[in-house]
Parts: sequence; C-alpha cells; structure tokens
Amino acid sequence: MEPRPHVPLWRTRGGIALLGFLAVAAFYLITEHAVHIFGVLPYLLLLACPLMHLFMHHGHGGHDGHREADGRAAPDGDGRGRVQGGVS
Repeated sequence: MEPRPHVPLWRTRGGIALLGFLAVAAFYLITEHAVHIFGVLPYLLLLACPLMHLFMHHGHGGHDGHREADGRAAPDGDGRGRVQGGVS
C-alpha cells in the first residue's frame, strides 16, 4: 500500500472551512472591538520602545561581537576600525 501524498491544510475541505470561519471571526473582532484596539495603541507604542532596545542590543550582551578573531576592532563602513568605548 502506497502512502498518500501530503496535502496542505488550506487545500482540504476542512481547512477551507476553517479559513472562512477565521476570516469572519477576525472581521467581527476588528469591527466590534476597534475602539478598544485604538485605545491601547499609545501603550503599545510605549511598550515597543524598550522591547526594540532589548532585542536590537541582543540583551545587552556587549559589543564583543564587533571584534575580529585576533582582537582587532572590525572595520566599519569607511574602513576604519572602531575602538570599543572610545573614538576611533
């Protein structure tokens, strides 16, 4: 007996029904709760600042990743190496 080929969920009858249900549910959630969503947006903006700072600095692990294997500072865009904590 040969195994049946894999069919993605969204190509099955049940998957299409699920996608339709989720689309209708999303429409009603957005239209009925838009006031609540817009009321939270300023707080989400304030929350985004520390989260971006945390994730963009990789958890404040330092800048040791900017150094090459022999300990020299890696060159930046203009070809000069930057010294950690000071002016290059």
